[in-house]
Amino acid sequence: MLARDWYYNERRRIGLDSAVASIYDVDDDRDVRARAALTMLGVQRGWRVADIGCGNGVLACEAAELGAEVDAIDISPAMLALADLQARDRKLAIRTRPAGLLSFAYQPNSYDLIVSEFTLHHLPDFWKAVAMARIYRALKPGACFFLRDIVFVGMPDGRDRDIEQWADFNIKNHGFPRDSVVTHMRDEHSTFGWVIERMLTDVGFTLVSADYHAPLHGTYVLRKPNPAGQS
Repeated sequence: MLARDWYYNERRRIGLDSAVASIYDVDDDRDVRARAALTMLGVQRGWRVADIGCGNGVLACEAAELGAEVDAIDISPAMLALADLQARDRKLAIRTRPAGLLSFAYQPNSYDLIVSEFTLHHLPDFWKAVAMARIYRALKPGACFFLRDIVFVGMPDGRDRDIEQWADFNIKNHGFPRDSVVTHMRDEHSTFGWVIERMLTDVGFTLVSADYHAPLHGTYVLRKPNPAGQS
């Protein structure tokens, strides 16, 4: 994409150094969760898959294990280094690409599946919509977009109280230090689930499912409509 002086600079966001990347290089059940998500989405051998905001590459490697051709995309060189290491350790082939939601290169109608987890909240709402439109164009007709992100599930009826509850939930259930939660609330761009849904459908996606399984998490399965008669 051509540089424009008004275009949002994704690289100014946090998460670009090895210290931050090391937080994500932990042994947990994310490989199991990634495999379950990919199985639910019906990933098949030969599919072209993009994982945007791939982090340490767990989901990208699980998709490659299933026989997909995978682009592992992240704005952070440190994260891409972890993804490369994970792929080498597992003897899998993935393509790591230094880019973000607003800058990844694509051919229109070229991906069978695009996944993005816990990345969209780094963008202000206007740029979230730009990112969604780019993902929509990159997908083949009938293909799916799997989105998981930090969102606010309800409208705050008492702002200070609700924010404290959201922070406490993340601290108790996900082990994030309070400083991390405070930084997210103050400096990042999570929005409401109903805003995300409206953006996605206005871009053109069909909302297959929306799962608000925790006060700060939303998981969405979207499909790009397939014109009648197109296989």
